[in-house]
Amino acid sequence: MPYGSRAAARPRPAFLAILSLCAATGCSLDVQAADAFAADSPWMTGDWGGLRTEWLNKGIDIQMGYLGESASNVHGGYKKHDKVTRYADQFNLGANIDLQKLMGWSDTAFSISLTNRNGDNINDKIADPRATGMSSTQQIQGRGSVTRLSELWLSKGWFDDRINIKAGRFAVSDEFAVEDCVFQSLAFCGSQPGNYVDSIYNSPISQWAARIRYRVTNEVYAQIGAFNVNPSDLDNDNGFKLNGSGTSGTFVPVELIWTPKVNQLPGEYRLGYYHSSANGTDVYKDDNNRVAAITGDAYRSDSSRHGFWLIGKQQLTSVGGDTSRGLTLSASATFQDKATTAVDSYQKVALTYKGPFDARPTDTLGLGIARIHASSRFLRNAKTANDQSGASYDDAAYVPEQHTEYAAELNYGIQATKWLNIMPNVQFVKNPDGVRQVDNALVLGLQVQSQF
Repeated sequence: MPYGSRAAARPRPAFLAILSLCAATGCSLDVQAADAFAADSPWMTGDWGGLRTEWLNKGIDIQMGYLGESASNVHGGYKKHDKVTRYADQFNLGANIDLQKLMGWSDTAFSISLTNRNGDNINDKIADPRATGMSSTQQIQGRGSVTRLSELWLSKGWFDDRINIKAGRFAVSDEFAVEDCVFQSLAFCGSQPGNYVDSIYNSPISQWAARIRYRVTNEVYAQIGAFNVNPSDLDNDNGFKLNGSGTSGTFVPVELIWTPKVNQLPGEYRLGYYHSSANGTDVYKDDNNRVAAITGDAYRSDSSRHGFWLIGKQQLTSVGGDTSRGLTLSASATFQDKATTAVDSYQKVALTYKGPFDARPTDTLGLGIARIHASSRFLRNAKTANDQSGASYDDAAYVPEQHTEYAAELNYGIQATKWLNIMPNVQFVKNPDGVRQVDNALVLGLQVQSQF
């Protein structure tokens, strides 16, 4: 409930919780700390009288954030004469706790996070609604309008953190095939296997999981994970589900990570592979190994699903020796099982320049291009179904034949304050969802991020 105008208004429960935690951790309040809405504060609500800084020093990092994305189809697309603007957003609340600082437990950390998503996107206007989705102009939209438990994990390191184990509930995108998300389009965000393989999910969906990481050298890491595959985790009613009912298998990723410095500029390179024991529905054959679109029988269930990825990120320049500014090149390629996955490969390249102007050292300028390719078996299935029915594109019985979608985005991120970023962007989508009969689409977007 919001405050009233009277000075004697009752303290809010959140403030009481803050005072209780303050008492438990032995903190003190600093009246000189940043006020709410101060431009130089990292938080919109300020430093809570110095409380947040003191908590940070003790290892408690409170996370409260907001991410909103709007998009307008201004030209082309499936419904090229139906111009609309759609909005989607996400709130998150949680805490990252360094238990070495807080309790003296060496190389130990704990995290908890809740996520609430809402809103819609414009994909039904720019893509054929009969087609299987290949991307989205608003990466934040999806997985239902619901509050979910996105993180609940504990990690512990041994031998100066040379070996580290993490266990609990988290997403594959938190640890494996990780890529920066400095764009609004889904084509440039998230762990791509999590975007396209239906046995594994990106945030905000969490899964019971464990990850073991071994530091070979200061620049080289190797890690392996095990993620519980449970399709019921997607259900809106299961945002806080913790039991294992509905488990269908285990997703096992392995990854090698190299973090060199080239000309004193940081880079990160990832090579990974995954295997899933959860069965997937074949996109072409039936149980008798015949073409399901011809026989009319159910598509068979396939096991031993696998894929791999290559990801690279390298800062190329700095500004006057300041490595917090400069040009960074990112590129990646992922390859999925073509027998059970509608999108069998994905490639992208992106350039991001931080601090393009001396007067705006924390702004960013980004340009990305991505290729999203449909499985040849998935395409063959659609062609076979249309040959069997004799349907043409305008017929209701027609199955969209999906080939390759190309997505591009140009954006400029304005760091208005330390806690507020506003990023207008322009997106171009060639062959939305890979359907060649659909006009290329031009989309104007706006992303707003804030840390409370």
